[in-house]
Amino acid sequence: MFEHIDFNYLLSNYGYWAVFIGCLLEGETILILGGLAAHQHVLQWQQVLIYATLGGMLGDQILFWTGRYFGPRLLPRLHRQQATIDRVSDLIKRYPTASIFSVRFLYGMRLIGPLVIGASRLSPIRFAIINLIGAAVWASLFLAAGYWAGGFLENMLGNLKPYKMPIFLGVVVVGAAVALYRHRRAKTRPARQAAKQAKDVPPSSAG
Repeated sequence: MFEHIDFNYLLSNYGYWAVFIGCLLEGETILILGGLAAHQHVLQWQQVLIYATLGGMLGDQILFWTGRYFGPRLLPRLHRQQATIDRVSDLIKRYPTASIFSVRFLYGMRLIGPLVIGASRLSPIRFAIINLIGAAVWASLFLAAGYWAGGFLENMLGNLKPYKMPIFLGVVVVGAAVALYRHRRAKTRPARQAAKQAKDVPPSSAG
């Protein structure tokens, strides 16, 4: 079915923009694929890193400024995310610089985090600088993971050209499975926290 598709052509012409857009939205899966493509010399490692860093940074900058201007009206409506909003707010108060750097690495905070930080009136320049550093570190880690995976698969399978589609589908399926698992855990987190709080409340003494 896919034997007539020139994946090298598609990747070399559209791969960098796919990385940029993927990292603008979320990014981990597309970054691993970018690392695999860089290992196969279809994409250049340095350019993948640049596009990924810029995409990841821009996505958080958009969320930051959204929170800056619309946070006071928007955040109170996100009732299901209230626990995450409270966690990020507490993190900003205690460790403002660390919160900017770390939210992209903490699942459930990647979208909410920059919104809350923007609404907190933290310095935009400070956010932009730390956000750029965090995006570069984040992109480097996942890109390196994809590059290492390419080397590992090549040692096992030899020439990876016949396996490009199965590898692509495998990474996408694993990424989707991890995202689904995290989403389900995030949905059940409020119930688990409520159960834990109820367990920690001492029973009232009768009489």
